[in-house]
Amino acid sequence: MVKDGFFYALGLGAVAAVLWYLHMPVFLVALPILLAAFFLWFFRDPERVIPQGPGQIVSPGDGLVTEAEWIETTGGSRLRISIFLNVFDVHVNRAPAGGVVKVCEFRKGEFMNAMKPQSVLNNEQTLITIDAGGYEVSFKQIAGLLARRIVCNLKVGDRVERGQRVGLIKFGSRVDVLLPAEAELKVKTGSRVRGGASVLAVVPEQSNLTGVA
Repeated sequence: MVKDGFFYALGLGAVAAVLWYLHMPVFLVALPILLAAFFLWFFRDPERVIPQGPGQIVSPGDGLVTEAEWIETTGGSRLRISIFLNVFDVHVNRAPAGGVVKVCEFRKGEFMNAMKPQSVLNNEQTLITIDAGGYEVSFKQIAGLLARRIVCNLKVGDRVERGQRVGLIKFGSRVDVLLPAEAELKVKTGSRVRGGASVLAVVPEQSNLTGVA
């Protein structure tokens, strides 16, 4: 359980107690209790079995794969995988690969629907690049229509392990992963993935490439 869930639940529990003390109608007392239960459920943080195979890139979040394709960037061809998280998905984010954090940048922006292609450029987001040794993996935490806060617990120079918890996006969002073009894709558009547990792609062991956003 993410601690934010307890904060929301305690606040709403206090509201319910005050309403009960004031002898408010039952449905008014029940409403904050139901909301408290929802927040406890929303901020769940289940344990995951992390794949240990060489070069495996795991999903940074739970959700639906909306894009899985090769694109051209200023740094050359890259494999981009986009994952949409709705309000019912687990919103704890995990590192897609192990290595050293090379870039960690927060960018202010809009809060348009994360399903829209423009959201990857225009929405509030955090860009993280991990030097995985021989290649780089970049991923973005992108705010959505309801998301109003991105939490990233990383800083440049940190060493992370594959599947490690690294942050959170609140209330609907999107995560994008950018990999070397030589990565072997393991998911497709429409696939459901789980953060830290689902393998998105495998980078060949001899890759000596970089991938930047």
